[in-house]
Amino acid sequence: MVMNPWALTYDGFDPSAEALREALCTLGNGRFATRGATPDRQTRTPGTYVAGCYNRLTSPIAGRTVTNEDLVNLPDWLPLTFATPDSAWFCPERSELLDYGQELDLRHGVLHRTIRWRDDAGRVTSVRQRRLVSMADPVLAALETTFTAENWSGPLRVRATLDGRVTNRGVARYRDLRGDHLTDHRTGSRDDLTWLTVRTRSSQITVALASRIDLPGDVEAEQDRITSHHVLDLVPGSPVTLTKVVALATSRDHAIHDARSAALRWVRHAPGFDAMLARHSSAWDRIWERAAIEVDSPELAQIIHLHVFHLMQTLSPHTADLDVGVPARGLHGEAYRGHVFWDELFVLPWLNLRFPEISRGLLRYRWRRLPEARRAARAAGFDGAMFPWQSAGDGSEQTQAVHLNPLSGRWLTDRSRLQRHIGLAIGYNVWQYYLATGALPEWCAELVLDIARFFASLAVLDPSCGRYEIRDVMGPDEYHTSPGLANNAYTNVMTVWLLMRAREAAELVPALRPADDELARWDDITRRMRVDFLDNGVISQFTGYGELLELDWARYRGVRRLDRALEATGDDVNRYKASKQADVLMLVYLLPAEELLAILDRLGYPAEPDLIPRTVQYYLARTSHGSTLSAVVHAWVLARSDRARSWRFFAEALTSDIKDVQHGTTAEGIHLGAMAGTLDLVQRCYLGLEVRRDGLRVNPQLPDGLGAVSMALQVRGTRFVIDADNDSARINGATIRCGDSRTFTLETALIPGHEDAAAR
Repeated sequence: MVMNPWALTYDGFDPSAEALREALCTLGNGRFATRGATPDRQTRTPGTYVAGCYNRLTSPIAGRTVTNEDLVNLPDWLPLTFATPDSAWFCPERSELLDYGQELDLRHGVLHRTIRWRDDAGRVTSVRQRRLVSMADPVLAALETTFTAENWSGPLRVRATLDGRVTNRGVARYRDLRGDHLTDHRTGSRDDLTWLTVRTRSSQITVALASRIDLPGDVEAEQDRITSHHVLDLVPGSPVTLTKVVALATSRDHAIHDARSAALRWVRHAPGFDAMLARHSSAWDRIWERAAIEVDSPELAQIIHLHVFHLMQTLSPHTADLDVGVPARGLHGEAYRGHVFWDELFVLPWLNLRFPEISRGLLRYRWRRLPEARRAARAAGFDGAMFPWQSAGDGSEQTQAVHLNPLSGRWLTDRSRLQRHIGLAIGYNVWQYYLATGALPEWCAELVLDIARFFASLAVLDPSCGRYEIRDVMGPDEYHTSPGLANNAYTNVMTVWLLMRAREAAELVPALRPADDELARWDDITRRMRVDFLDNGVISQFTGYGELLELDWARYRGVRRLDRALEATGDDVNRYKASKQADVLMLVYLLPAEELLAILDRLGYPAEPDLIPRTVQYYLARTSHGSTLSAVVHAWVLARSDRARSWRFFAEALTSDIKDVQHGTTAEGIHLGAMAGTLDLVQRCYLGLEVRRDGLRVNPQLPDGLGAVSMALQVRGTRFVIDADNDSARINGATIRCGDSRTFTLETALIPGHEDAAAR
């Protein structure tokens, strides 16, 4: 069978794999998403999540009281089951299945399911289902079910429910924490409509679901769920279809009076399934026109399409108008509690060149929380804006105070809130948005300047060495958490980079120009920041890194979460030269080699060109790849020096979710940063695309396994069409041999017939 690169297909029912399928078959539209849970299974992990809908609960844990803010699992709109005469309700675990399959249509955003089952009386029935979460009407979703009796006739009972009896229970290690975020359940019916409303306990968000079934039935209302019962008369070979259309409203929505009346109005006026599907498919067609990356290999194409699909379901054009950030695990599950970390660092570079309006909306999420970041900086004794490592609703720090090691069963103190480099990621993203669009609005410059002020105030001059130091922060590595860690190389070097960009931002927006003495101090920091080096001359991850022990990698190679494994045996990963993911190497990921070497030279650390490959090899040997982002970064930094190894890391990053390489984490939510990172690897790394102020620099060097690549992107209003293979790249009609470089200025890169593109 030839693989369909536009479909994710599963044959057979496998209870052990259902949680993974639920995550990978999630449907969404950037406003809300619903996991691919079956509507009728006995054991399932339903999840419907609205972007930005958070709630806080307090739980007693490990002798202390902790408060956690979660993306709330909202009432389940999916439940629909059925029964032949005098039989129990269908459930795939308990039924005799003759055929069972699922297919996720990536091009059109539809989840298909087919079932054939035989009941205890020998009656065989086939069922076809189609499900969508509308990309055209982002308040609507629908489930169409078609029944065909094959060897019998009679009444088929159908039960459709809106279920408010849901909690946040999708992550096993969180289950000692409260997950009962919903209260004030109410239900009712009106004509052929049923509705359910709930309210989040502390954030006081009202959520309403309204459902329309296109066949008459009886309603059974309870306080926290409402069910409609229907009877279908079946005859052999004649299909009968029932459609459940649902509208979801929240009190955070625009242009509504209240959530319940809005949901009822929306579902009453919603079209039938076919009309809804046509509009939905057209909306996806418009997205794919801008988003598609095409490759020759059907296997690679399928995964690339899957990654684009889930990225756009989480962050669609509808997202641009919402006050939401980049949830690290998408809208696909409850891992990381739906929080916003630094994953936008891996997401926005891809969006900038296709959907800059979405990037702008995501940066606005950060800007709206600038006052909270300023308050946090002042409270900690610093200037500027200190953004939290984990953000949710209001921009306050939501990093957990304790976390559970599932290997030891112990709750441990969590210091990861000291990852102040989140501000560097935000500043980097603002600058990349500026390069891609040519726009640096005043509010964007304000972000850059206030983050720069914070990092400048972190830097303290040590008179004994004449260098600025930054102490008591965590780097991206995340394994080294001991108090007092100093001079994380990634943080220090990126602080220099940020201060240099902040000066440029001040020139572009003169109204925000800092005082001369502040600019002078920034300039001094960019010339005297401390960066340590090991005895072998490579960049030291932090001061004292070289004094740590070497880990017995023969024993632990392949153990991705070394921190958990060592703690469970009474040891501590802080004692070893071992990293969870790229740290120093993030510098090579973010900065072109010549820019990184120029910064080191500016600091008085002149380096030979081989510094970078030697540093890459040193840390590659000491990294456990405990994050899916690690494979993305290592594929990037090896792309020019070790193409075969780069390809292996790229292949791992591509399959990290579809094959669940971390053994259970994908079921808790896809890894959005890694998915976007693989797309950016194809786009910017292997094609060698570097966005500059005057256009696009191209230096293609495609891996042998990638084959031909085709895509379109946009820089500052100019459209670039790229077709490349292992020998050459054709960009707007011009051919470049692989390994050569060329800069396309915006004036010379116009496609024939599109001379007005720059003006647009």
